[in-house]
Amino acid sequence: MTAARKKLRLSPDSVLRGCLHKQSLDLRHGDLKAICSVELSLAGDEAAFVRKKNDPHVKLRAPALMPVPSGKEKLTAPPVIVGFGPAGIFAALILAKNGYHPVVLERGSAMDKRDRDVKAFFDGGALNERSNIQFGEGGAGAYSDGKLTTRIGDNRCELVLQLLEDHGAPHNALQAAKPHIGTDLLKDIVVSMRKEVEALGGQVRFQTQAKGLLLRENRLQGLKLEGEDLPCDVAVLAIGHSARDSFFTLREQGVFLQAKPFSVGVRAEHLQEDIDRALYGKYLGTPGLPAGEYALSHREGDRGCYSFCMCPGGEVVAAASEEGGVVTNGMSYHARAGKNANAALVVSVGPEDFGTGPLDGIAFQRQLEKTAFALGGGDYRAPVQLWGDFAEGRVSTALGRVTPTYPRGWEFRALDDVLPENVCGMLRRAMPQFGRKLRGYDAADTVFTGVETRTSSPVRITRGDDLYSLTVQGLIPCGEGAGYAGGIMSAAVDGIRVAEAIMARYAPLD
Repeated sequence: MTAARKKLRLSPDSVLRGCLHKQSLDLRHGDLKAICSVELSLAGDEAAFVRKKNDPHVKLRAPALMPVPSGKEKLTAPPVIVGFGPAGIFAALILAKNGYHPVVLERGSAMDKRDRDVKAFFDGGALNERSNIQFGEGGAGAYSDGKLTTRIGDNRCELVLQLLEDHGAPHNALQAAKPHIGTDLLKDIVVSMRKEVEALGGQVRFQTQAKGLLLRENRLQGLKLEGEDLPCDVAVLAIGHSARDSFFTLREQGVFLQAKPFSVGVRAEHLQEDIDRALYGKYLGTPGLPAGEYALSHREGDRGCYSFCMCPGGEVVAAASEEGGVVTNGMSYHARAGKNANAALVVSVGPEDFGTGPLDGIAFQRQLEKTAFALGGGDYRAPVQLWGDFAEGRVSTALGRVTPTYPRGWEFRALDDVLPENVCGMLRRAMPQFGRKLRGYDAADTVFTGVETRTSSPVRITRGDDLYSLTVQGLIPCGEGAGYAGGIMSAAVDGIRVAEAIMARYAPLD
C-alpha cells in the first residue's frame, strides 16, 4: 500500500485505507515478478483524482452493488427458476434478497446425495441419469476447478465475488488474477447459498424436473411437473448445457432454438511438475509459487484448437449424464496438489460439421459419446492414446510417465475411430505449436483421454434485449445452457442480469 501511495504522490493522511486487490506472477521477460493491484480509499473526491491522473493504471473500482427493485406489475405467483447451477443460484439469491421468494426446480439431488451418487459412479456403480457430474445442486460447475476468470468485463463480477466470499470463498483465492475456488470448497459454498435462499423465503425443490410449459396464446401460465402443474408468470430457464431432453421439449412447444458452434476433443494430461518446469524455469521450487496453469490456442482460418478448463493438480472425471455414453471433464481441489495437470484440448465445430438443424449438435455429441463408450468396452471406460502414437496413427501399447486419472478405467484405442477427421487433423497440427509455446507440452507420453464434448451448449434459446424469450412471453433463457455464458463467472453474471430484468418489471411479493 505504501508503494502505491508513493507512486501516486499521495500524502499518508489522504489515504483512509488500502488493501491488496489482485496479484499475479509475471515471467514474460525471464525474471519472476509479482504484479500487484492495490485498492486505496481516498479522503477526497476519488473520481476527480482519477480524471486528473489520466493514467490507464489508475481506475475507479466498480462497486459490488446489489440491484434494487423498481418494477410495478404484480406477480400472481413467485418467479420460477429451472436449474440450480451458477446462473440459477445467483438469479435465485438476488431475487430472494429482494423479496421475490423464488421457487427453484432442480432435476438432480441436493449436494450430500449428489456427492454419494457421483462417488458411486466413479467407483464402478451404475450411472444415475438425474444425479451426476452434470445434474444436481451446483450444476456442472460444482465439479470443476471453480475458476472465476472471464472476459466479459461486467461490473456485476464484483458482486459475484463478494457473494461468494460472503458464503465462504477464501479472500486470498479471490485476490488472484485468475481466481479459483476448487470443487472441495465450492460445494460447501453452493449449499450455503441455497440455505440463504431458503431462509429468505425461497424454495429449492430437488429431484423435480420441469416437463413442459403451460401456455395460453404464447404467454407463460406455468410449468408442467411430474404429477402437478406449477402456476407462474415468469420462469427462468437456467437448465445447463446437458439438459438435452429439455431442448427437445422446448422446440416441440414452439420455443425458437438455434444451432450454436461449440468444441470437441480430448482431455490432455501431463505431469504437473513438467508444466511447472516449463512455466517457471529456473524459479521452479521457489516457495509460494502456485501450481502452474496455461492457456494455449492455435487458429487456422475459421477453425481453432485451444485448451479449455485447465485444472492444475487435478483429475479427469467421468462426466456422463446419459446411459451408453462416455464424457470427460476436469476437476481440481482448492490445493491443486494432484500429480497430473489436465485440460480439455478441443477443436471448434459448427453447423457446417454437424448440420444446421437446431438440435443437430446434440445428435453429433451423442454419436461421439456412444462411440467412445463402445470403444472403451461398454462399461464407461474411456479410450486413451498417447500423443506420440496419435501423431503417428498407431494404437498405444504402454504408458510413459503419465498415468490417466479418469476414474472408470480406460482402454488403449485409436482416437481417430472416435473423433472426426477434421478434429484429429487439427489436433495433430496444433500440438507441435503448443510444444513451441510451452516446452514439453507435446511430449510423446502426453495422455489423451476421449471424449470431451460438453464444452458449451450446442443450442441457443434466443432472447431479446430485455432478456425475455422472443417466442414465449414470460420465459427467460439464462446462462450457459441457453447459450449466453461460458463458465461459472459469466453464468453467474447472467443470472444476476436476469434477476434484474424480473425486478425491473415486477414488484416484490413482500
